[in-house]
Amino acid sequence: MHYDISFPHLGIYLEHVGKSVRVFGFEIAYYGIIIGLAILLGFLIAASEAKRTRQNPEDYLDMGIIGVIAGIAGARIYYVIFSWDMYKDNLLDIFNLREGGLAIYGGVIAAVISVLVLAKVKHLSAPQIFDTIAMALLNGQMLGRWGNFFNREAFGEYTDSLFAMRLPLDAVRSSDVTEQMRRAVQRIDGVSYIQVHPTFLYESFWCMVLLIFLFAYRKHKKYEGELFLLYLFGYGLGRVWIEGLRTDQLLLPGLGIAVSQLLAGLIVIGTGAALLYLRKNHKRMPFLKTEKRYEPMPEKIEGKKPPKTKERIFKFKK
Repeated sequence: MHYDISFPHLGIYLEHVGKSVRVFGFEIAYYGIIIGLAILLGFLIAASEAKRTRQNPEDYLDMGIIGVIAGIAGARIYYVIFSWDMYKDNLLDIFNLREGGLAIYGGVIAAVISVLVLAKVKHLSAPQIFDTIAMALLNGQMLGRWGNFFNREAFGEYTDSLFAMRLPLDAVRSSDVTEQMRRAVQRIDGVSYIQVHPTFLYESFWCMVLLIFLFAYRKHKKYEGELFLLYLFGYGLGRVWIEGLRTDQLLLPGLGIAVSQLLAGLIVIGTGAALLYLRKNHKRMPFLKTEKRYEPMPEKIEGKKPPKTKERIFKFKK
């Protein structure tokens, strides 16, 4: 197998891009390292946002641990369901995450369900939690896509555009290679190469732009839950286009429709309608309003001033 990856029109040539690194005798997949880094940064972003909005960051540590487990499980289950032919003859492969195979929408769905359950248990505001984790989720998607780069997956159809990515034919799954790619195969020094859309890069860049927008807009939001709706709308909008370029689409059995593209379109329509409606009507919905419940003022400690009201963490009534 050949390990080079290049972007010829950008003058970028990487001679050896492995899938893993050996540490103390153990092979650790770059995919796993990137996912781990994305989770860690996601925790930091959510905790920072919780602190900024006078929530208890410790709540997000508890929810984050459960949410990460649920998200990874949901992402894998989603992928396996719509790629059942790849796993039906060897069920143990379902648990092999080293080769990739995580569908982000499955992860988001599972994370949303876990937030709704935990918000009910902890007597917290679900819309506020969704707003707090929106940027953490986007960060995870932005970084997570680079795991696809190392695995040579999640790329698009043949292209000769500026951002065209050249991959050795023997380094990708044969099921991801289309007839158009095969017709345009290039032979360089005896090695066959395909040239494709780097859709992982498109999506990572789109998430970065959306993340910057949410960071800039967060202080101007009108109601709790607005940031999360904007995240779903913006991400879905980009995914509708990007998913149409990919050659490894998960398809609805018997219909041949790309599941993620259909879901993204429905999310764009649904969240777009919700954003338009709530823009004018959110004041009628008390559960979208931040209700501050401050902790009791501690007794004065000799030599120390009691914290100011704005410095105390507020909680919702139980």
